[in-house]
Amino acid sequence: MQKIVFLLLLLLPLSVIAQKKVTLSGYIRDAESGESLIGATVFIKEIQKAEQTNAYGFYSISVPPGRYTLVFAYVGYATLIDSVPLTDSRTFNAELHNRSQLQEVQITSARKDENVKSTEMGKISLTMDKIKTLPVIFGEVDILKALQLLPGVMSAGDGNTGFYVRGGGPDQNLVLLDDAVVYNTGHLFGFFSVFNSDAIKDVTLIKGGAPANYGGRLSSVIDVSMKDGNMKEFHGEGGIGLIASRLTLEGPIKKNKGSFMISGRRTYIDVLAKPFLKGNAAGSGYYFYDANLKANYILSDKDRVYLSGYLGLDNFKFKSTNGKFSANIPWGNSTFTARWNHLFNDKLFVNTTLLYNDYHFNFASGDNLIGVKLFSGIKDYNFKTDFEYYPNSVHHIKTGIAYTYHIFTPNQISGNIDTIQLNPANPFIKYAHEAAAYILDDFDITKWFKVNVGLRYSWFGQVGPYTSYQYDNNDNKTDSTMYGSGKLVKSYGGLEPRINFRFALNDGSSIKTSVARTYQYVHLVSNNAVTLPTDVWVPSTNVVKPEVAWQYSAGYFRNFLENKLETSVEVYYKDMQNQIEYQNNYTPNTTQDPEHFYTFGKGWSYGAEFFINKTQGKFTGWIGYTLAWTNRQFQDLNFGNPYPAKYDRRSDLSVVGSYELNKKWTLSATFIYASGNPITLPIGLYIINGNVVERFGPINSYRLPPYDRLDIAAVYTPHHKPNKRWQGSWTFSVFNVYNRANPFFYYLDTQGTTSTTITTKVMEVYIFPIIPSVTYNFKF
Repeated sequence: MQKIVFLLLLLLPLSVIAQKKVTLSGYIRDAESGESLIGATVFIKEIQKAEQTNAYGFYSISVPPGRYTLVFAYVGYATLIDSVPLTDSRTFNAELHNRSQLQEVQITSARKDENVKSTEMGKISLTMDKIKTLPVIFGEVDILKALQLLPGVMSAGDGNTGFYVRGGGPDQNLVLLDDAVVYNTGHLFGFFSVFNSDAIKDVTLIKGGAPANYGGRLSSVIDVSMKDGNMKEFHGEGGIGLIASRLTLEGPIKKNKGSFMISGRRTYIDVLAKPFLKGNAAGSGYYFYDANLKANYILSDKDRVYLSGYLGLDNFKFKSTNGKFSANIPWGNSTFTARWNHLFNDKLFVNTTLLYNDYHFNFASGDNLIGVKLFSGIKDYNFKTDFEYYPNSVHHIKTGIAYTYHIFTPNQISGNIDTIQLNPANPFIKYAHEAAAYILDDFDITKWFKVNVGLRYSWFGQVGPYTSYQYDNNDNKTDSTMYGSGKLVKSYGGLEPRINFRFALNDGSSIKTSVARTYQYVHLVSNNAVTLPTDVWVPSTNVVKPEVAWQYSAGYFRNFLENKLETSVEVYYKDMQNQIEYQNNYTPNTTQDPEHFYTFGKGWSYGAEFFINKTQGKFTGWIGYTLAWTNRQFQDLNFGNPYPAKYDRRSDLSVVGSYELNKKWTLSATFIYASGNPITLPIGLYIINGNVVERFGPINSYRLPPYDRLDIAAVYTPHHKPNKRWQGSWTFSVFNVYNRANPFFYYLDTQGTTSTTITTKVMEVYIFPIIPSVTYNFKF
């Protein structure tokens, strides 16, 4: 570790003494709406230097004085080329036109050689225009399902938004919405994500080698940014689908100074199902809704503020016809983000953020005599500030600090028996502080050798009020230790070095390597294959140590056909310590802290990812293939022997294509193939006191059959008059075209009571046959 830290210190930027430089800085925005363009590129032809905009559309690049040809580019937009004299530092704000607004334009897919020139590995950005052309189930566009089509990202199940990245569990993915952590990403038990596509501007996936400004999870980062809102004129868009409708409104608060965006979506599953719910199910129903809100205002040339929020809720109700029994199960996320951008000068940019997020699950049921309520959740209060410094054209430095106060609430029970109230009483609520500081530099050592090197230090401390209990072998309490409010119970911390190297072989190809260490202090311990509302987030404590991972990766990147075709091959190895599972035969209860029923072990995964991506032309799309192994080993499970993780999948193939047939029709298709996941099945049966008892074999020693599916879609956009405000389009899609019977889950059906009459059969349950859908989308 000391050698690594010493290497980092050597590579961190030093002051560069050189000839006089001038700085070109500014913002790149959408010409029609004023939206900031994240990751847009400014390229200076004469010196072959480029810089990308940050998350707020800002860029800065320093060059010797002279006249330069500037090329501003962004995916799906017309390239802007301008000749500018630079004798002194100056500001140049560029506005790019979306290709949908122009007839004949030169279109670029971003900086033409970014795939091979950048230091980034395992990073993929998808535009909402591309995602909206993909076929989807029930017509609901879903960014998380689109990410599952990328190599290294594995779906958790048929029609599910849960996913695993490079052998990590579902809780090891850091999902951010305008910098706020989203703890539960699914509606309808994971069938739909919480992200309304109409409210989203940009989504970026980082699978490995995440830069030092990200932390807290082992496997991946999914960074989602909401739209800022149109600064120039009022607009709206929405859609009417089979099970849900949505509406988004945006416009200026003051033209070219501030804007707002408000977006809402709701299902009407409860309304559609009502005529079919009879008998005891009458009066029951399910629905979900979500709402996004964002506003921003430019206070001056150097200051801008943002406010954004998200509220989502699922609600399942059951009510018997006689009214004697009912159940109500609501759960959901809410987030709030407040940001302040400040430009100290043309080289130093700072962003300060206040965040709040809340995830909760409620369950209430009962009759006229007895009522039971269950609550669990997690709340965060967060502060962070990030600096970006552009000292010259060689270095791009980022540094910052972050702090979070966590409140973890496990299953907390209350209720009543007749007139007697049972107040909530749960000693297992936990409080914790989490903090981090980081510094990184993305810099050119030579023309062919580029480095992104960073160092992050993270710290986590559980604090009181808290009571720690000791138990005997019969799980009876024998002693306790009490901690007062704010008193430190247990703390952890460590350095997280991150290093990415890029070696350019020529103008069209490069080799990249990456080494990254990460800590994870909050955990989701679950027996389920995906994150469900009933799962509970827990902190690191005296018993639960933080998860730690080292990931090593290397890749070859090559562009063809004048950068229209991007290809890559990446290999990785990930070593994970302090992995958490429940002990065998654990049954949830609220009388003992569940951490006493955890078992701890290690995991490792390795594999290769192949990616071919056509980014330009009438036909675009990609082929992604993953060959991977994922294993776990726990002393208390499987007799201490290694076993494949439940999300170990040997082969994963996705083929995605989109073809612009003409100005009215765009056709698309996706094909998915995946080898079967491992599963644990019984290998014998016993009869004990007249009851059939199953004896299971080694963990995950059987494999499910392979999975495959074809989806197709067609988007029809009728010709609209140029001045017509209302514009509509139709999306027709078919999920599971050839009606492949992919099992959703398995269960064991056992019949009989004696050794001569017992019969067993593994039963398969299918819930997704061929599903056609149609959605009407509109803009005004």
